[in-house]
Amino acid sequence: MVSAFQSVLTAEQIKTKAQELGVDLVGIADGSVLENNPPPEFPKKPSDITEHDGGKVIVLAKRYTSGTTRITRWDERHKYYNDELTLTMLEEASLHLVYWLEDEGYPGIIIPPTHVDPWAYRNDPDEHLTTLLSLNHAAVEAGLGTLGLNLQLLTPEFGPRVMLSAVMCTLDCDTDQPMTDALCKGPECGRCLSTCPGDVVGHWSRDWAACDKYRSPHGFAQLTDHLENIFDEPDPSEKLNLLRSENSFNLWQSILRGSGVVTGCRRCQDVCPVGEDYERMIGSTLDKIPEDTPEKAARLAAMIDAEASNDLPVEFEAQKRWIGAPKYSRGK
Repeated sequence: MVSAFQSVLTAEQIKTKAQELGVDLVGIADGSVLENNPPPEFPKKPSDITEHDGGKVIVLAKRYTSGTTRITRWDERHKYYNDELTLTMLEEASLHLVYWLEDEGYPGIIIPPTHVDPWAYRNDPDEHLTTLLSLNHAAVEAGLGTLGLNLQLLTPEFGPRVMLSAVMCTLDCDTDQPMTDALCKGPECGRCLSTCPGDVVGHWSRDWAACDKYRSPHGFAQLTDHLENIFDEPDPSEKLNLLRSENSFNLWQSILRGSGVVTGCRRCQDVCPVGEDYERMIGSTLDKIPEDTPEKAARLAAMIDAEASNDLPVEFEAQKRWIGAPKYSRGK
């Protein structure tokens, strides 16, 4: 690639262009940092995608709409549909940013939040497959926020109520630095654990395979289960009933737009009190958590006691680079 065809671009110019395209937050991570610090459970690195254009990772974030966030049901199709439209807008902004970068002489590659490695699929629809890069971890490296108790990204502006995309591109510009202090209050808050309909949140961890059944309720796993039920049903009339069932209807709607496949449950994002938007737009309707149980409260209490004794789980140690230094006290 000949440098004579490249314009001089600053980080500020890139961020301004991204915001002009409609994104709410943008940060730039050093690709070599992501290369040298692959997160646990998400081992993919920029070089696994390309050897040429991973020098910088520009992370883009678009906020969820507050109106849908205020709906308390996790499986509400209006939420799926609105979120899918938000994702579409984010994807379009990513594409326009790549074309703009290439007009300035810098090839770029979009890293979407929904694309998994097809070579990793092993004929098991229930197996969790990771994305090509962990955008949550990349966003931390790009200075947008820190990880929470369930390893979701938290931002100062919108808490976890954002969708992420990224553009990889090799150019000479400044990069952002990660935040050093954790935004999450850990198990002392624990609202993400309390609200989770699948009870998949652990102590600085998440059961990703179990979460997938809620994050993608009408995805590939449900499609294969439903088709197997139809194929295995011996009664022709019941087979027809299954074909005409609500499951078939929901799957058809989801295939039509992606709603319920690439979008799904986000209750943990809805109820998190981190973010300037929470009190301003959301908190008055979501302060109560109907999914909470005494068993969940007991687990959180045990986590609080463990942290007070500095008995931190191995999952915290593995993720502490991206969690940051907790603001609450330990080791009393």
